Amino acid sequence: MTKNFELCPGEVHLWWSSLNLSEPVSDVFVGEALLPDEHERAARFHFTRDRRQFILARGMLRNILALYVGRRPQEIRFQYLAHGKPRLADPSTAPSTEFTLRNEGLRTWLRTGPGIDLEFNLAHSHELVLCAISRGRQVGVDIERLQPVADLAQLAAFTLSRVEQAALFALEPDQRLLGFFNCWTRKEAYVKARGDGLRIPLDTFDVSLKPGEPAALLANRLDQDEVVRWSLASFSPTKDYVGALAVQGQDVRVYLRQWKMES
Repeated sequence: MTKNFELCPGEVHLWWSSLNLSEPVSDVFVGEALLPDEHERAARFHFTRDRRQFILARGMLRNILALYVGRRPQEIRFQYLAHGKPRLADPSTAPSTEFTLRNEGLRTWLRTGPGIDLEFNLAHSHELVLCAISRGRQVGVDIERLQPVADLAQLAAFTLSRVEQAALFALEPDQRLLGFFNCWTRKEAYVKARGDGLRIPLDTFDVSLKPGEPAALLANRLDQDEVVRWSLASFSPTKDYVGALAVQGQDVRVYLRQWKMES
């Protein structure tokens, strides 16, 4: 079956993949997409694990973006906003091309025209990487592995608003760890989508966190209109991981897909 990667307005495509850092993987397949400056950046990592993680995540990003802009992965160029958030450089100049790309064991033929206004964001945690792609809507993603926290109350005091702290400790004790990571990933995704870095204080806005309840931006005390400007979504690509998406606007359709790096 051939997959259709046409990205319509109002859609967000979420791609996730395991980096498989403990096993030999197709470094060549993803690494060949990187430019010399990216290989130089990778070489500056002291630990082999961090270096391979950067190469694989960056290579995945390039290969996925190539699906939508009709260029080969190594032809993708980035530009960076004031707070470091990357964008495609001059995406409207992308020519219409046809090429083959391997994904999930399939040979996929794609033809994509020019003028696609793509927004994207990348996140990774341990051995999982996540990429969000949208058209004409700012996006931010975060993903975290669920793991024990030594002093949850102290961590929450530094990272959550007072409203969120009250909601967290109103949960049953066995739900608090998931509640905290729900909250943290949603806050991170929202900040990343805005492209503010940490310029927006984390205690000036509230997100939902109760397990089982929908993800939502509940309040922004600096600008209450933000609540209707953004949509939040949560998901768990695999066991023991929590992910969150923030996307500009309402009535958003989110599609989660797995990317498999092949040899």
